Amino acid sequence: MATKPRFALYLQDKHDMRYELEMARYAEERGFSEIWQADTRLARDCIVMMSAFLAYTKRIRLGSGVLPIWTRNPAVIAATWSTMWELGGRPEGRSRVMLGLGAWWEPIASRVGVKREKPLKAMREHVEAIRQLFTMEEVTYHGEFVHLDRVRLDVAFGDKSPRDIPIYIGATGDKMLELAGEICDGVVLNYVVSVDYIKKAVEIVEQGARKAGKTLDDVDRPELLVCSLSDEDPEAAMAEGKKLVAYYLATEPHIMKASGVSEELLEKVQSIMGWPATEEDYIRASKVIPDDVVRQLMAVGTSEECRAKVREYINVGVTCPILFPMMDDIKAVIDAFADGV
Repeated sequence: MATKPRFALYLQDKHDMRYELEMARYAEERGFSEIWQADTRLARDCIVMMSAFLAYTKRIRLGSGVLPIWTRNPAVIAATWSTMWELGGRPEGRSRVMLGLGAWWEPIASRVGVKREKPLKAMREHVEAIRQLFTMEEVTYHGEFVHLDRVRLDVAFGDKSPRDIPIYIGATGDKMLELAGEICDGVVLNYVVSVDYIKKAVEIVEQGARKAGKTLDDVDRPELLVCSLSDEDPEAAMAEGKKLVAYYLATEPHIMKASGVSEELLEKVQSIMGWPATEEDYIRASKVIPDDVVRQLMAVGTSEECRAKVREYINVGVTCPILFPMMDDIKAVIDAFADGV
């Protein structure tokens, strides 16, 4: 019997919180396996939102997509996820929470005083230390970025058993992708990227897995995947998609370059937009972005068009599409994918 495909929701700060809670429960009812909550710029904190979703649902799993390692001490991160582990319980014999970590991005990091030095080394140390803390044993760890001296998750009255919390890295660049394959349970692949980029990224993750004596099947590979869907007004869905592409062209050009977007288009959009950008900036910049660039980077248009695009990503190695609803109607996305692609 074939395994039921996994589908997830990716939530940022686009939708009203109360509405998102309702949609989380609806996604659970329709068979979605998980929700990945963004730590959105300086807008919504993933821990607060994950805790709310855990309390509002019964089975669906929750992951951070992704928590910047520079913003919290690794011992505090471990204690936080241990708390959510308790809150969510283990209804299917496994943790309802997943820990996704990221190295953050510019210009936000430097503007709040964070120096993103040696992100690969810093990430390795965080993952290693947090994984040790999840064993509930005493940990001493002295690295360049992480220093723990006889530290443990000192639960006094609750469940003291090891925390079976899988750890993921949100990765875009080759070296971070390889590191995720080597040391993590999974990798959260980025969004607004092409199918060709994902195919290459999966190959790099596999290289990392082999370094640790693992196979690709040992590394989960969910991917954030924008879904700008409307059966009633696919043109409006395309317009929303263009605004998001404009944002990424202006603020995270490394992602766009990885997907083969031309330098000319990058420069054109960056001349229009800055950070933080206004809604008017998005609209002006979106007018110079061709439809085919948007279709290359996300699922956009009708339900059938979106399902067909998502199928392309699955075919090159994505284990769980994490669908980011760009339109106001999240329910339409859930309904479009509840029965697979």
